[in-house]
Amino acid sequence: MRSSTELKELYQKSKKRKFLALFFIFLIFLIVLVISLHFGAGEPRLDDVINVVLSRLFPFLNINPGSEIIQGIVLNIRLPRIALAIIAGLGLAAAGATMQGVLRNPLVSSYTLGISAGASFGASIAIIFQLGLLVEYPRYITVGNAFLFSMLSMLIVYGIACFRGISSEAMILAGVAVNYLFSALVSFMQYVSPESEAVRSVVFWLLGSFINSTWTSVLFVIPFVGITIILMMRQSWDLNAISLGEETAISLGVNSKRITTTSMVLVTLATASIVSFTGILGFVSLVSPHFARMLVGNDHRFVLPCSALMGSCLLLCSDTLARLLLHNSDIPVGIITSLLGVPFFIYLILTKRRRNWK
Repeated sequence: MRSSTELKELYQKSKKRKFLALFFIFLIFLIVLVISLHFGAGEPRLDDVINVVLSRLFPFLNINPGSEIIQGIVLNIRLPRIALAIIAGLGLAAAGATMQGVLRNPLVSSYTLGISAGASFGASIAIIFQLGLLVEYPRYITVGNAFLFSMLSMLIVYGIACFRGISSEAMILAGVAVNYLFSALVSFMQYVSPESEAVRSVVFWLLGSFINSTWTSVLFVIPFVGITIILMMRQSWDLNAISLGEETAISLGVNSKRITTTSMVLVTLATASIVSFTGILGFVSLVSPHFARMLVGNDHRFVLPCSALMGSCLLLCSDTLARLLLHNSDIPVGIITSLLGVPFFIYLILTKRRRNWK
């Protein structure tokens, strides 16, 4: 048996390693951010972006921001897109880590619980039939519908799960059922749509993209993601207790049902606010927490921030590739995230099986 002093030293060493891992991921995030700022639509490169930003933040320095075209591209296209990619990565990855922790299932994501499918259904109604919230603001009708039906899908899942005592199994099964329901309704609307252009627009939205990013969308998403991540972090100890099992959580004084309900509300708000503007971004909320656990273990005090940083790195990389792979064309980011996420996920499955065999 090790003494309490030895155990304390081991804990401190483990904690230092986790902080170093977080710092390492943050450095990678900064590198990816610089690369993303350098490459993009039009001629502006990293020095042009820096000059434009500094000239706006510190006008007294008299820095030449370049031509109006360069300023327009940097301020109205590239920076909002990068900002939304960072925020979306933070929110989706933290939401995925929270869902996997509270439901004790490594395969849970916004897809599994029907949140993304609900958003898809709402967006499809707006795009094909021009029906829904904010009809007087055509630019935001799709956003309003996607947000509304994301929330509605979670309410349905929660309502079904209540009949089984809000257990993790009930939540997952209800989410799968709702996911199939809304996916079928989206397919039906595409089938009966009288306009092929509307169907193309729905398909493009379902693939996910940052092409329509604006400062308005960034300012809308920031408070939702920021507040929900802070509240998720405050539940880190409770998530650690729940991950040990419901009986252990109860013995530690944790109300697992209350934490599950609160977590689902936070996850839905974060995910709904993001996918309303970006469309469906696959694999971010599923893969990022697995990356994080490989680096920092299962302590949610470290898993949540590490997952968030990994999610931002993944979306920034995906968006940069989406802008560069095809000349004069913008590949939907959802395609890139899936192409990057699937090989890694297969690798996880294979390596886990090897460890189990040993």
